[in-house]
Order: sequence, then C-alpha cells, then structure tokens
Amino acid sequence: MVLVLVIGDMHIPYRKAALPQKFKKLLVPGKIQHILCTGNLCLRETHDYLKNIASDVHIVRGDFDTNTSYPEQKVVTVGQFKIGIIHGHQVVPWGDHDALATIRRQLDVDVMISGHTHKLEAYEKEGKFYINPGSVTGAYSPLEREPVPAFILMDIQSNSLVTYVYSLTNEEMEVKKIEFKKSTPEDREE
Repeated sequence: MVLVLVIGDMHIPYRKAALPQKFKKLLVPGKIQHILCTGNLCLRETHDYLKNIASDVHIVRGDFDTNTSYPEQKVVTVGQFKIGIIHGHQVVPWGDHDALATIRRQLDVDVMISGHTHKLEAYEKEGKFYINPGSVTGAYSPLEREPVPAFILMDIQSNSLVTYVYSLTNEEMEVKKIEFKKSTPEDREE
C-alpha cells in the first residue's frame, strides 16, 4: 500500500488563514508516502508543512505562487501509475474536460491531476483517471463562489488506484471512495 496525498489551492494567508482543523488531524507525519500538490501554496511555511507530512513532495506552480522554482507541469511515477500534475490555469477554458484530456495525452500519463477551479472532481474518461482535489482550505474562487474544503488520498496497489475523497461541509467530514483500475496488456487482449 502506497498512500499519496493530492492537495492544492491553499491560498494561505490571502484567502484563508489555515487548513481546517479536522484536516490537520488527519494529515500527520508517518502515514503518507507522497504528496502531489497543484500549487497556490503562497507561503514557504505551507511548503514546509507539506514536507513535514511526507518527504517526497511534488509541487507545480500556481498562478498565485511566487516561488519560481516550482515547475509549470510535472510527471511522476508512483508504482505502476504515471501521473501528470498541472495547476490548471493553463487549461482553456478553465477546468474543461476535453482540454485536460489533450494535456493528459501530451504528457502521456495514466492519471491527470489539475487544480485552479477549486472544484473537487474525480472521474474516469477514455480509460484514464482525472483528479482535481479542489481547495483544501475552501478558498474563494471566481469560478466556485463557495468551494467545499477538500483533498484526496490515493491508495496505490499494483494496477489499482483507490481514491478517497475527503470533503468538509458545515464542519461535517464526508469521505467517498472511487476505484480506478489501470488496464494491463492482458486486459487489452481479451
């Protein structure tokens, strides 16, 4: 079991003061192996907080990040999955599924992670998996007036990816489970 935290669009301290307390209680060191972040951390302290949770942290630059060392896009491999990460402000129109599919094909990945819209999404399209973790703080966005604080935890085992979607509505935690199985060469022969 490999646990991967997918998180982004914190906007701390400009749009929100901090992560929700209920999320902080879950996101503790020693449990998560990798963090994939869609950017808009805004402060060095937020980066340090993520590094405290897991040593393997991958961050792409959001449109509010001042750290120019973060790349615009990144491809990482976790287990059998090749995962692409972008912030999402590069997608036109923002959040458009067809535009995301085009970027996914260009990156040649199994899983495409993007943010920017602050809208939580996890779906399968054409045998590939797409994730937008939303805004972990529930930060305001012109595209999503009242975003729900959310993050995603992926459990990767062999060619199976189990996604746990954590969201917070009216201080109540909700967890949804979504499974995605990567097709193998044997599956394609059938």
